[in-house]
Amino acid sequence: MARKMTNKKNKLKWYVMDLHLHSPASGDYKQKNVNYLDLLHKAETKGLDVIAFTDHNTVKGYREMMEEVANLKLLETLNRILPEERARLLEYERLFNKILVLPGFEFTATFGFHILGIFPPNKPIRDIEHLLLKLNVPSETIDDGAFTVGASSDVLTAYREINLAGGLVIAAHVNSSNGVAMRGMNFGGQTKIAYTQDPNLHALEVTDLEVRGRRTTAMFFNGTKPEYPRRMHCIQGSDAHRLDPDPSRKKELGLGERTTEILLPEVSFDMILDVFKGNDFSKTRPARKQINGSSYDFIQAAREEGPNIIQEFHVDVMVRGGHLYNVIADTCALANTNGGTLYIGVSGNANEAVVGVQEPTKVIQKLEKEINNRISPPLNVEYDSLKCKGKPVVRVMIPRGDDPPYAVDDNKIYVREESDTSLAVRDEIVGLVNRAREYQRLLEFVKKDENLASLVPHTEAEVVPPKQEHTSDELPRTGVEVIASEDRKGSKYYTLRDLRNGNVVKNVTVKSARKLWHYAITKYSELPQDKRNLKAEWHGNYGLLQKVPGKTVRYDFVEKKNGNYRFFYGVTEDGISGPWNDVVGITD
Repeated sequence: MARKMTNKKNKLKWYVMDLHLHSPASGDYKQKNVNYLDLLHKAETKGLDVIAFTDHNTVKGYREMMEEVANLKLLETLNRILPEERARLLEYERLFNKILVLPGFEFTATFGFHILGIFPPNKPIRDIEHLLLKLNVPSETIDDGAFTVGASSDVLTAYREINLAGGLVIAAHVNSSNGVAMRGMNFGGQTKIAYTQDPNLHALEVTDLEVRGRRTTAMFFNGTKPEYPRRMHCIQGSDAHRLDPDPSRKKELGLGERTTEILLPEVSFDMILDVFKGNDFSKTRPARKQINGSSYDFIQAAREEGPNIIQEFHVDVMVRGGHLYNVIADTCALANTNGGTLYIGVSGNANEAVVGVQEPTKVIQKLEKEINNRISPPLNVEYDSLKCKGKPVVRVMIPRGDDPPYAVDDNKIYVREESDTSLAVRDEIVGLVNRAREYQRLLEFVKKDENLASLVPHTEAEVVPPKQEHTSDELPRTGVEVIASEDRKGSKYYTLRDLRNGNVVKNVTVKSARKLWHYAITKYSELPQDKRNLKAEWHGNYGLLQKVPGKTVRYDFVEKKNGNYRFFYGVTEDGISGPWNDVVGITD
């Protein structure tokens, strides 16, 4: 059933955190004569509220710091503490009251991929060390802080074991060296999907979070890519191996030089973990509040992306003009597709003025009532309001439903196709029914495995693996393929393939075709009968028929193989990879 978010905005506060920093316990730490109190002082100077010690394959740094504090406390109890020791103890206690310091490690998995495991402060250190041993860190090197540790566990095993141990699992600097996104590599498609979409993984650490543009890592993992339907929380950390940045090497940052803000009612490990387990992506942001000369605005950033398969914008929810019904239809469509977010009170054009909503609470109550009453089966929708350019905007967060198909007024089933919402056709409805059956089958399988009992998913999106990557024919991954056409009693019927999910839809006519389908079959019907006379820009067997400009640029492609031709229409940049990059001149 629908529900409102319970957090009250006046109780929430932005806290600054650096969840990836090293101490002298890391073998490759860059500065000498640095102690643990120095690290805490630097964190205070940088205005940090949360830090995590993530030394290479060890928890030695955090352990030594806490042992020092314990020894000082013992001396105090025995009345044997010296004045300088008492001052040091008081300084530790002052800083611990001001900064949440978390134990953790940066684990080097098989093939050198780096994974952060971060734990609550009450987690026994020996338990964390036992976990490192379980991940095949040799016992004789457990205190070395070595960058490499030999034949350690694989990435997915590390994710699972850290999660089972109650840790926060973050893939470190994914877009850089030793990162699981494998940027710049021309292989590893299926591996990359598994490493970045695994349900045990809570967040990705990226180094380009403050960069704007469609080619950034956060944009790649925002849920719009066909093979990567799970939107990932993206944060940034300093990965500091020194207190202060190295002026001669820009990439060698100091502690707290690259940080993330997180929105919480109060600072605690559990609340941080809840944010990363949730689907509210507005609760983290780059810590530098001034980006490109203006304060960071989550909704404005969404508007700059524009409408897509996981988000839509509505200026109002008036019944008159069908605005309310459009919101309900979009909610149904998102639940039947990948889930997503609706913004009420603002258009999807980032250059237009923000209208806002006058009474957000009443708008939320209205939406909650209508969505509850008109969409079936029940759907767990969340509502809140945020500010965009100073004006309140209602946000509606819709999960990918685990009991599809969802319907409006019992019989209208909508689906999302890129930035459009449309009524589902028969073949799509069959696909939704089969999706629900597969979810239930996999859920029962997970429940039967005692080792996975604590990881039983709450939603379909957590258990159903992403669609397999096209590896044989290198098809585009968005848009529509026109597979065939035939005449029946004077009418033309087409068979289409949705390139995003591979679903084949039969019996499509010009009259019944939705927007993109209509465009595809219209263009297909204009092709010359002899395909050798096609006008295309060829790159080997791959050709560009047309580039269609607009806010979202689309491409029409043709592939020639063994004398046969395949035609793809309305392909967006998100769907272009492999040989199609050469056709349009895109480089990774």
